[in-house]
Amino acid sequence: MEFLRYAFREDTLSPLLLTALHLHWQDGVPFVSNSIVQQVIGCAINVHREVGPGLFERVYQKCLAYELSRIGLRFDQQVPLKLVYQDVVIPCAYRADAVIEDIVLVEIKAVDKLIPAHRAQVLTYLRLSGLRHGLLLNFNAPTLAEGLRSFVR
Repeated sequence: MEFLRYAFREDTLSPLLLTALHLHWQDGVPFVSNSIVQQVIGCAINVHREVGPGLFERVYQKCLAYELSRIGLRFDQQVPLKLVYQDVVIPCAYRADAVIEDIVLVEIKAVDKLIPAHRAQVLTYLRLSGLRHGLLLNFNAPTLAEGLRSFVR
């Protein structure tokens, strides 16, 4: 569990969170061992622990932005993603909630239950952005571990 130490205290990790964190393996190593992804997940857990479920997505986005700034991560919010359809370029077809350090795309939800359309949304955003790693964070879940989905293209 060395790869998680600085983002989380080992004694506070639930088995469900460990399962969420081990969704993607690459060459026998969890892909989430990327330190930026670890830090983003740690920030999201801090926000969820502090304010809990039941708020609007915009509130969670502002709180997450504060946490990311506090630890010194560079990020952009409401990032426009262009879509090229045949000869037509749509400059702002979609907006990703956040892109952190040009490495991880974050989509924030505050819904009762994640549905397949949410997964499709993140995968589409990853394809359009050219980024490889995406996190779908549902802050309305009882624990963030239950609302965390990680995607790698």
